[in-house]
Amino acid sequence: MNDPLDRIAAALERLAPAPMPAPDFTAEAFVWHTGPDRLEPVAQVARVDLSLLVGVNRARDTLLENTRHFAAGLPANNALLWGARGMGKSSLVKAVHAAVRAEGHDLKIVELSREDLPSVQRLLAHLRAAPHRFLLFCDDLSFSHDDQHYKSLKAVLDGGIEGRPENVLFYATSNRRHLMPRDMIENERSTAINPSEAVEEKVSLSDRFGLWLGFHPCSQDDYLEMIRGYCAAHGVQIPEERLRAEAVEWQATRGARSGRVAWQFFCDLAAREGVRLRA
Repeated sequence: MNDPLDRIAAALERLAPAPMPAPDFTAEAFVWHTGPDRLEPVAQVARVDLSLLVGVNRARDTLLENTRHFAAGLPANNALLWGARGMGKSSLVKAVHAAVRAEGHDLKIVELSREDLPSVQRLLAHLRAAPHRFLLFCDDLSFSHDDQHYKSLKAVLDGGIEGRPENVLFYATSNRRHLMPRDMIENERSTAINPSEAVEEKVSLSDRFGLWLGFHPCSQDDYLEMIRGYCAAHGVQIPEERLRAEAVEWQATRGARSGRVAWQFFCDLAAREGVRLRA
């Protein structure tokens, strides 16, 4: 049986673990984990080439220019990519990061989950001390009416008394422009004693992003162009008439058109044609 003092020491270690050692920033991408705190290197980022993202030209150019400015040490804005699901919001962030690195900038990307936002101050302390520049990326960010995680996000956007680290920029994606459901906003306005104050704190959170980039459902032409781009990139050869007929039928059965639906159709098409997808 273990010594009681050893068990007590082990229990205290779990409650208050030792500080995280200085991270090894040799990788280009990391995922932030807690319990215990650690930056997990990502050997290969799952992303598509920037040229394959069709129908988001304005958002692509704006985000690319903003990221270039940041990587070069110039002023840049935190960005919120919001709008229709499956239209390449998170893919654009990862593709822009790759494009800027390909231009010679040693830019790192760190993925942070919404559930780990309360630990963001500890993460920022590690990033602030590093001799690199970081994109801090939170995918599918949103809050419910009783969710207090949004308060932690202010540390990234506003920085508190220390200010946001000069070497950290925050990019987030969300299906909601104001990061909370419209019905919750309207409900709080209708039931509060001071309606405008009831939701001011949460709704104004999105105002702290310098860039709002909207993503909207794609047209059929854009949908088909996405599939043609995937076919060209992976060497799938198919007559135009057949591609159009099968792609339109596929999106009709899904009841939607988006970049995600285009990719799902292409995966099915490539499998039927016996083509293995390139990394």
